[in-house]
Amino acid sequence: MTIVTIGVFALQGDVREHLSMLGGAGARAVPVRRPDDLEDIDGIVLPGGESTTMHKLAVSFDLFEPLRAYVRKGLPAFGTCAGMILLADDIEGAIKGQETIGGLDVTVRRNAFGRQVDSFEADLDMTEVDPTDPHFHAVFIRAPWVERVGDGVETLARIASGSAAGRIVAVRQGSVIATSFHPEMTGDDRVHRYFVELVGAAAA
Repeated sequence: MTIVTIGVFALQGDVREHLSMLGGAGARAVPVRRPDDLEDIDGIVLPGGESTTMHKLAVSFDLFEPLRAYVRKGLPAFGTCAGMILLADDIEGAIKGQETIGGLDVTVRRNAFGRQVDSFEADLDMTEVDPTDPHFHAVFIRAPWVERVGDGVETLARIASGSAAGRIVAVRQGSVIATSFHPEMTGDDRVHRYFVELVGAAAA
């Protein structure tokens, strides 16, 4: 089996955790800090962090427009938390001047579940990711949720109970996926393996 190379946006966010998860899932994982780093990767991960800071840093390092162009050309991408916001075509509650890379026909609400003190954990049904064991324990930190999905977007997970019951927290459109939560913080690498498989299929 061909080993795919997956980059992790490394200017801010949970970089080391994603590099470790991707390596454990069978990919060659590399940090991405410069436009040249995009040339030899088969997919990209946009980690959790602070979406406005990530945008500003990407612009400062001349990485934002090249990354946007690569994703628009079909580079598989996986965004977690802030990364989901960066991959959304539209944002509710955006900071003035905040731009996104796009790639997902969704509207995402920033900080939808509240502030840092409102962080929580929840059990999700992720049958598409693992049909044999769909239970996934997810960690949410200042998390967004998906307000709207386009016709070509598949919902991978929703909050099951509580005041946010029914809210969409994981989506896929082709080879682009995003989660509101942080799978890199759980020790459960099944979402990363799912993405590695998508990247492998796209590269074949």
